[in-house]
Amino acid sequence: MSSTSEGPTPGFLVWRLSMKWRVAVDRAIGPLGLTHAQYSLLGSLLGMQQSGLRPSQRRLADHAGLEPLYVSKLARALEAAGLIERTTDPGDTRAVQLSLTDAGRTVTLRAVDVVRDLLDQQLAPLGGLDGADTEVFIRTVTALLDVPIPSVPTPSTKETKETKE
Repeated sequence: MSSTSEGPTPGFLVWRLSMKWRVAVDRAIGPLGLTHAQYSLLGSLLGMQQSGLRPSQRRLADHAGLEPLYVSKLARALEAAGLIERTTDPGDTRAVQLSLTDAGRTVTLRAVDVVRDLLDQQLAPLGGLDGADTEVFIRTVTALLDVPIPSVPTPSTKETKETKE
């Protein structure tokens, strides 16, 4: 007997929402010459700098939830575009520190405004950015993000039982 429910799974809905968001952000900030991935890196860097930090590529990768190798690739492209500076960390010559240039700060601040307006539009069904339902949504998504990714996928009890039969 199947216990599958009708309709999309939560995983499918999360994937669809993340893809919709990525496309919307790409379209909104494209005129600024940025992609969603670049914005994620620049926005995270701006936030960290506003907190008084000058992060390494590794620390920024951890903060943004991106792979370190991908951050390195993005950082090189953003450096070539004159939006960030990459310098050797004086405390660890193997590490590279990142900082926004003046041009990078200007573009990032514009992008933040564009994305904030987009987010308010996308969250309209929940009351917008300041809506009570948005607060619940943020807490729920945060709780899901706090669940660690298992190192090895564990088969469900049902799959194990079916395999033994």
